[in-house]
Amino acid sequence: MNWEKKDFDPRMVKDLAEKYGCDLLTASILVRRGICNGEDIRYFLEDDPRHLRNPYQMPGMEDAVERILAAKEEKEKVLIFGDRDVDGITGTALLSGVLEKMGMDISCRIPTGDDPYGLSIKAVDEFAANYGTLIITVDCGISNQAETAHAATLGVDVIITDHHNPQEELPAALSIVNPKLPGSNYPFRDLSGCAVAYKLAAALRFAEKSELYGQPICLLNTRPVNEAYIIEIAKLLNLTVVDTLTETIVPGMAGITDTRLPAFLQGQQILVWDAPLQKKTLAKIFGAGVEINMLDIAPEIGKEIPQAANKSLLRIKELSRIAKYSGDEPGELDVFINLFDSFARKREKLFNDDDTTDLQLASLGTIADIMPLRDENRIIVRQGLAALQAKPRPGLSNLLARLNLAGRRLGTTEISWHLSPAINAAGRMGRPEKALSLLMEKKPADRDRLADELLTLNEERKKMGADTWALVEPQAFKNLETYGGKLAFSFGKEINRGVTGIMANRLVGRFKVPALVISFGEKILTGSVRSDGNYDIQSLLEQCADLFLDWGGHDFAGGFSMESSRWEEFLDRVKTAAYTMEMGAAADEEAITIDAELPLSYMNPDIFKIVDRLEPYGEKNEELNFLCRGLKITDLSLKGKGETKHVKLELDAGKHKWPAMYWQAADKVKTEFDLHDTVDMVFTVTRNFFNGMETPQLIVTDLKRAVK
Repeated sequence: MNWEKKDFDPRMVKDLAEKYGCDLLTASILVRRGICNGEDIRYFLEDDPRHLRNPYQMPGMEDAVERILAAKEEKEKVLIFGDRDVDGITGTALLSGVLEKMGMDISCRIPTGDDPYGLSIKAVDEFAANYGTLIITVDCGISNQAETAHAATLGVDVIITDHHNPQEELPAALSIVNPKLPGSNYPFRDLSGCAVAYKLAAALRFAEKSELYGQPICLLNTRPVNEAYIIEIAKLLNLTVVDTLTETIVPGMAGITDTRLPAFLQGQQILVWDAPLQKKTLAKIFGAGVEINMLDIAPEIGKEIPQAANKSLLRIKELSRIAKYSGDEPGELDVFINLFDSFARKREKLFNDDDTTDLQLASLGTIADIMPLRDENRIIVRQGLAALQAKPRPGLSNLLARLNLAGRRLGTTEISWHLSPAINAAGRMGRPEKALSLLMEKKPADRDRLADELLTLNEERKKMGADTWALVEPQAFKNLETYGGKLAFSFGKEINRGVTGIMANRLVGRFKVPALVISFGEKILTGSVRSDGNYDIQSLLEQCADLFLDWGGHDFAGGFSMESSRWEEFLDRVKTAAYTMEMGAAADEEAITIDAELPLSYMNPDIFKIVDRLEPYGEKNEELNFLCRGLKITDLSLKGKGETKHVKLELDAGKHKWPAMYWQAADKVKTEFDLHDTVDMVFTVTRNFFNGMETPQLIVTDLKRAVK
């Protein structure tokens, strides 16, 4: 394997470390990974919930909140309809719990058995027949045009909360809350379905608790520039900037009525920082006869944020943690906006125990749906996993105990390999209601029973997966040539629809090309398609869209259903699409990217400070690969059940010795390395948990005998 360590400008690393207050090693890792923009760095170095994006920036949020509040007022019946996977189940449980606490009449539904993906006509009809008037979808709905239209004919409003890619035609819903909508101004598009539900929950809490909800507010500031003054104003609604105005005026050259100020400020509550100074400045600009009714918010903010008390906005800018991440030099008004936002969130206690509990679910949905661990997803996952470890919510605590994860440090690996599969198994085996019930059940004894049932379903799912793989893998290998070596394709009635996604993922790993797996039902075919990251599978699905009953997904993962009568036509389309696939550049499998080369003196437990700071790891933020030269192998043993495939090592780094595991490397002993060798090694740093004890451990990616 080739070891690649990108060069960088040392001055850039030094400047980044100084500006953002991190150590040089962390700064060098960020630079090597191309994380140099202040806004990107912010989410690697900060994890305070106040850095989460304002939910009211998301399209459709205000209409959704207003409709839900009206439903509460009128005591309407509300249906939460979610998807059957981890993301949909957690999102459904989250939103249902929030509306239930608001005292609303809610029921939940997710597709079970052979039900199709997404909202169904049957679900709409049954809800309407029970005098229901509002449906809220979670992690689905963006492709349900017909179902949404049908609901409208029955007098049922639909709010869609989803994160899947929108199709060209959007459903005619009352509101669509989706960061990927065309024209969306939401700063981050890659939230999970559960995270979108969390955003709606946060917006509802703000609406219920804060006197600021729905109240337009103007933040006004004046500042001198040369012989003139700049008057700058930001208009806020629900803590979101909805409009701004800037006027540059030379004193005595214009009256206030000659400016845009009166129209902009009419009917607004005007807040300023240091009212005496602002009034004095405005008098200089327009004369003493002009008076603007304003409220000095500085004293109130000073009570909640003592470090801001009795300081100017310029001085506060120097101290602001948020301001330093701004791409451009923040102005006084920017500082004022950030300060007011922090003040409001703190005073209103917008991040509380309910949010912490909900973030446990949002973190699971984010990890399970393989969302990029960038931007606010990092805070959602960090805060959610910390809460899950400290005080897991009912249902999850039952599963953690049975999976021997209770009391352990929880990272994305533990969730991906243990907790998510246990929840997902219910949906894959056609019983997703079991997982949803576990997360919503009030009785401890019933939660224990449901947790046991989920683990039983997971064991059945594992066996089904193993049996199905024995059929899928050879068929896909045989079909590779038929599809130009660009598509791994498997299909048949022996494939259960619940494992098509798992099989497609495994085929991608096996053949390094996009994969398509289809389950044959009696009349309906259900398929999953996955990409290796070099091909946008939406292109493939769009070429067959007219054949589908329903379809949707993300850039690199999707699914569909189709009548069996369209099968031959579908095969022709897929074959044509496969031959015309334009693949991105494949990654060099033999290349290992090095994040940092560590001197032997750095090989001590303090390295965990760096590793932990840059968590969580996963999609778009792979585990750190370190390189260290001159490590001595002081102990070596072979490990493995039945067949010895793995190597356990002890490595001497001088002051510290490290245990290490080198997977699938038994055949390299005596040929590429041996006991007492001095080696150069690429590795990741982890913790091993065994018999209740947690110990540091290195996982070897590659090693070579050191050149003497």
